[in-house]
Amino acid sequence: MPLSPLTRMRWRRRLRSAAALLLLAALAVAAWTGMPPSVTPVPLTHVIDGDSLTIRQDRDDTTIRLTGIDAVEYRQDCASADGSRWPCGREARSALEKIAGRGPLHCEFAAKDRYGRTLATCRTAAEPEGVDLAAEMVRRGWAVAADEAYMVEEAGAQAKRLGIWQGHFDRPADWRATHERPAGALAAPDA
Repeated sequence: MPLSPLTRMRWRRRLRSAAALLLLAALAVAAWTGMPPSVTPVPLTHVIDGDSLTIRQDRDDTTIRLTGIDAVEYRQDCASADGSRWPCGREARSALEKIAGRGPLHCEFAAKDRYGRTLATCRTAAEPEGVDLAAEMVRRGWAVAADEAYMVEEAGAQAKRLGIWQGHFDRPADWRATHERPAGALAAPDA
């Protein structure tokens, strides 16, 4: 039995309404997934070494490991061009202290690493004004790129012989592999 014109009109309205709702849902999903990641301003409490720092988050201290870089370790020494040794690890920490300032930092949190540290990309201010701490550490020659993200900055620092590139140094991962942690050190390695 054929449908009456009134029934057909009602079904068309229902189908159009359902299509409109599906379109709105699809737009909402697209907007949500296309949004920039959440960046949280957090107070800086302490710089640990050239790629790790402590922030205050939810009334607790949280250890942050900057993603994409590997800085020389705090206890690591490097050799100058003339062969003399110098405390490059201490200078790397000092460089991060200067770059980070007194905070607050604007961090995009990723995951936790195997030592329980929070992996994050941190800036001195919100984008686009803020300086990316990891990029600046590599640019100034105090860290090496751990992945593709900061290869241009590393090449520039190496060409200008900045920071650790002014002489000879062991890559941080190689240095950690050959040096034991001192007794009483934190459970997480200098990594």
